[in-house]
Amino acid sequence: MTAHTPPTPPFRDPRLPFAKRIDDLLSRLTREEKTAFLHQFAPGVERLGIAAFRTGQEALHGVAWMGPATVFPQAVGLGATWNPELVRRVGDAVSKEVRAMRAKDERVGLNVWAPTVNLLRHPLWGRNEEGYSEDPKLTSAIATAYTHGLRGDHPTYWRTAPVLKHWLAHNNETDRSTTSSSVRPRVLHEYDLRAFRETVEAGAVAGVMPAYNLVNGRPNHVSPYLGEHLRAWTDEELLVCSDAGAPSNLVDSEHYFDTHEEATAASLVAGVDSFTDHGTDSSQMTGRLRGALERGLLTEADLDTAVRRQLSVRFRLGEFDPEYDPHDATCEFDSPGHRALAREAAEQAVVLLKNDGVLPLAPDTRIAVVGLLADECKLDWYSGTLLHRSTPLEGLYERFGAERVEFAEGVDRVRLKTSAGAFLHVPVVEDAADEVRGAEGALDPALLAGRTDLPPLTTDATGTELALVDWGEGVVTLRAPDGRYLSVAEDGRVRASADQPGGWIVQETFRLEPHENGHLLKHLGTGRHVCVSADGVKVAEEDPEVFELVVAERGEDAVARAATAADVVVVVAGNDPHINGRETEDRTTLRLPEHQERLLRAARAANPATVLALVSAYPYAVDPAALPAVLWTAHGGQAAGTALARVLAGDVSPAGRLPQTWYAGDADLPGLLDYDVIGARQTYLYFEGTPLFPFGHGLSYTTFAYDRLTTRAEDGTLHVSFSVTNTGDVTADEVAQLYTRAVDPSVPRPRRELLGHRRVALAPGATAELSFEVPLSAFAFWDVAQDRWRVEPGAYELLAGASSEDVRLRTAVTLEGEPTLPRPVVAGGLAAAGFDEQSGIEIVDRTKVSGDAVTPVGGATGELVYRDCDFGRGIGEVTVEVAGQGTVELSLDGGRTLAVLSTSAPTSGPYDYVSLGASVAAAGVHDVRLRLRGPLRLAHVGFSG
Repeated sequence: MTAHTPPTPPFRDPRLPFAKRIDDLLSRLTREEKTAFLHQFAPGVERLGIAAFRTGQEALHGVAWMGPATVFPQAVGLGATWNPELVRRVGDAVSKEVRAMRAKDERVGLNVWAPTVNLLRHPLWGRNEEGYSEDPKLTSAIATAYTHGLRGDHPTYWRTAPVLKHWLAHNNETDRSTTSSSVRPRVLHEYDLRAFRETVEAGAVAGVMPAYNLVNGRPNHVSPYLGEHLRAWTDEELLVCSDAGAPSNLVDSEHYFDTHEEATAASLVAGVDSFTDHGTDSSQMTGRLRGALERGLLTEADLDTAVRRQLSVRFRLGEFDPEYDPHDATCEFDSPGHRALAREAAEQAVVLLKNDGVLPLAPDTRIAVVGLLADECKLDWYSGTLLHRSTPLEGLYERFGAERVEFAEGVDRVRLKTSAGAFLHVPVVEDAADEVRGAEGALDPALLAGRTDLPPLTTDATGTELALVDWGEGVVTLRAPDGRYLSVAEDGRVRASADQPGGWIVQETFRLEPHENGHLLKHLGTGRHVCVSADGVKVAEEDPEVFELVVAERGEDAVARAATAADVVVVVAGNDPHINGRETEDRTTLRLPEHQERLLRAARAANPATVLALVSAYPYAVDPAALPAVLWTAHGGQAAGTALARVLAGDVSPAGRLPQTWYAGDADLPGLLDYDVIGARQTYLYFEGTPLFPFGHGLSYTTFAYDRLTTRAEDGTLHVSFSVTNTGDVTADEVAQLYTRAVDPSVPRPRRELLGHRRVALAPGATAELSFEVPLSAFAFWDVAQDRWRVEPGAYELLAGASSEDVRLRTAVTLEGEPTLPRPVVAGGLAAAGFDEQSGIEIVDRTKVSGDAVTPVGGATGELVYRDCDFGRGIGEVTVEVAGQGTVELSLDGGRTLAVLSTSAPTSGPYDYVSLGASVAAAGVHDVRLRLRGPLRLAHVGFSG
């Protein structure tokens, strides 16, 4: 007899649609198994032959954290290319390396947490490097391209499953898990949601990750917007993965819920499907889920909904159909094509900000390359480990020859003398292993420990000369002659042990604090001071050593020597991505650190032919007046130095464009926590000052002419075309940009708004005819009076040119649109958050589940304006829904106060609303003005006969 072969379960049958297969698999899972699936590290189910699954593989500009991989330019650099097709190819290469690395290391996950689509609203945000642009249209174009590359082009099976970060209105690291972004409806719809929406609607997104912050008083991890907006944009099942530790924050830091069971249940019901908390230990989260089920806060149907979304992603990744998965055998890794693409991306990311003719450099130019980043290839928190490395110095050596290039780093060379007269000494270690942080890969690199195999520092009579760099704000690094940075490991000893500053808590930064006739040396990672003891140099709570800083050479002296003998000086300045501006730490200023300003002044004084090359994750406010040329590029990955050298030499004409406004100084910036881009006149959309360099700016080694701007409206689309001609003698790319502005809007509208762009390559004399199909909906704004999108009738200018300010052609079109109607306040009243203008007001949560209310900032006084409110033939009473304690004063058109409504005592809680009424007479159309006093919340204003 032959054994009976059991039938193939439907979930294993590739002939069935995914939805039916998921239904079948769900029916076979126990409640306990479903619960376990909801942690980031979902265990396997052996009885069903289901493997373990992990959400979350960082892949922002290359595979991160898992060891060596191709490193592409930072995301803001990819944004600066303004080239979606290039970025799609980068995403394609990254996803192939994910698959190739997973074939050798099962820790590598296929659910990639990238890209970041947070808009670069404020240039002091510490994570500026992770976003693409301040503009939602450009951000969505680049993000869509990257997700399509990550997804792959197979109609059924995805190479990787991209998750967009970080939902929503998240641009501050300062108190990021407790601050609330106050986002009015127009900003929500026209700005913050838009980048996510257009990327999701493009069809290559597997999910999103909520951000740590709150929006309008409610944590993003319990946001109703996940259901109301996100999941309404697509028919695909989207997997929402929490940010790391955020589920616990709901109780521990935000105090939004009393118990973790309540918080976990609320997150799941709101739409979070996978909980990233407590690392690989799932017991805490699964225990909370079981507790929520036992208390009736969740049902098994809630579990099913979340598990279904996860399984949908896993089926799309081919997990259950390995024999049909076209990506399963992908092995392309560090290929010649990927290396060439890394260089191409780095070249396209370079932005020429100013050029008085000194660039490109002639082949026989004698060059001094100086500055703290001249011989650096910096990585950030979301980088992989370098397989290849190219610094600006190495790139210039390769391109011009080492005999024509002089180098001066510009560090201050110092020795640290103790109060006893000895000096800090770095022991020489023969044949010490060269270790690169993260080379072996780690699921959580924050847990990587510092080296303890090297001897701690000691003291002796002569000491060791150290390279000191002040990165601004008094934050310094100290480097030994062998290139290793002074660092502190878990044992508290100070060693020269780190290849670069880095880690979740950087252990390589110090601060020199003036004390008596010397300095204390404070280690910033531990908050302790350096002391000298019999068993070596360490950090401790007591007995800090007082050091005398003995300077052997100032950095500017070395720079001046190198600059004097050169034809051209290239000063390479910028930031270290792990210091003074990174995840967990916002910047405090746009200014270049003083150490680097010193070097720039020294170079310029020694040689007027000084070029400033900024290599940074964000904009700086620099004075370009005395500089013949200025360039900017983000940290460009493994090919950064080669790319910069090729641009300086003219092998490549620069065609990167700024993806965000460069402001002239800190005075031009709004508050970091002011998310009202309309009211605070933020970004190029609304900024009314003169920027240092405008959005979209970037120069070329050739010139371009624009001509023949035409428009034609047909079937809900505006067809726009114009031509661009290369009028110079160099083959180059041009980034042609199309903007619009409403000529006479009834509400504040953008000064310029990007409608589309094209990056085109043109030989000398060549012409490109560019066409854009712009849906008329692109001219709409969010009408708070009608709570929907509306195209206003009237004239709109169309502006074509080389940046948001360099407009070469313009024309106007008249759109019919929909007429402006007054608010029908008698029928529906006023939603408090639907204001037209405000002062001193923030939006808060009406309830913990849904809805908005408003409150005066700090419980003081705030004002609201609601334009064109129609009272019809007349009303006789006003009512307000309020919670807390305070007063609402009503007036019309700026006149006298007509009604005062006050709570007699505080309500029992912030969500316990009462209705207050007062007599008031009004008819016709008026502006309603409300003044709020005290710590009360206003949810709604009603009017009746």
